[in-house]
Amino acid sequence: MKTLKIKDKVFVKYINHKEIISAIDKLAYQLNRDYKGVTPVFIGILNGAFMFTADLLKKFNEECELTFMALSSYAGTKSTGEVEVIIGLRKNIKNRSVIILEDIVDSGTTISYLFSELYKYEPKDVKVVTLLLKPDALKTDVRPDYTGIEIPNDFIVGYGLDYEGFGRNHKDIYKIHEY
Repeated sequence: MKTLKIKDKVFVKYINHKEIISAIDKLAYQLNRDYKGVTPVFIGILNGAFMFTADLLKKFNEECELTFMALSSYAGTKSTGEVEVIIGLRKNIKNRSVIILEDIVDSGTTISYLFSELYKYEPKDVKVVTLLLKPDALKTDVRPDYTGIEIPNDFIVGYGLDYEGFGRNHKDIYKIHEY
């Protein structure tokens, strides 16, 4: 069992890179089918979705635009329930199809916040694509339109996800190891 020590926590390998890429292939197939002939605006949510965004967009066949927003709702291993905007929307999305790219949806707080904010700019529509979904952790009605992998409510790192800023650079995903 491969482990990873980050600060004061130990993590065990949970989802290997091959499984991640397979999920991204499935998502890319669905997006290519559903957005054929459309030029969407992708919004990658930093910092966590940077790897996912890069890997997914390499497989998107239509013309598209990309921008990023940076939001934070975590302290340590827990969601704070509040969304802090670090970098806001910097692209005109009026009458455009918008696709939010998230690394993970757990409580749904960030996605709910994004919907309320983005619809102020009058997009044609807004869809959410997430690599990972924790259905048991959802606290809002907003659900992703496209999901790569559903997982239990464990704290995870790797492939863009972090623990106190560390662990994002690993190509596999690790879950916290509770003794």
